[in-house]
Amino acid sequence: MSQMRAMDFPAFKPLSTPSVSRSDLLTGCPWHDVKAMLRQVGLRPTRQRMALGWILFGRGDRHLTAEMLYEEATRAKVPVSLATIYNTLHQFTEVGLLRQIAVDGSNKAYFDTNVSAHHHFFLDGEDALLDIPGSEVIVGQMPTPPEGYEIARVDVVVRLKRKR
Repeated sequence: MSQMRAMDFPAFKPLSTPSVSRSDLLTGCPWHDVKAMLRQVGLRPTRQRMALGWILFGRGDRHLTAEMLYEEATRAKVPVSLATIYNTLHQFTEVGLLRQIAVDGSNKAYFDTNVSAHHHFFLDGEDALLDIPGSEVIVGQMPTPPEGYEIARVDVVVRLKRKR
């Protein structure tokens, strides 16, 4: 299946103006938007996917870990296991609805609802990510990938700490 972006979904009514944000393109019914997004990428809109999608995408662009989403789902009284959260996040990532950002090696992964080309600041000690617009980071020469491979994307994570 080809990579789809959230902006590619009919529910988001794509416009030709590049400065329009995803929130400007929503139909106004988050439940309908999530259902349309899932169907567009070939995922069946199950009750759990719908509920998790609503929590993930209902508040604009954000960065969450599986544990953070689990806490939000628990507070929203969504009956779901942490294993289902992980499975759903990985399914959403595989079809292009989310972008996975690895921080601290493989110990911690964030999932970004903004799948556009951009980079991140990681706030040490606060365990939070902030977006850096793609145009503000210039990556020098790219390495030549091994035979049979191509570069899928480049993730830059700039680690920040508070000044003393």
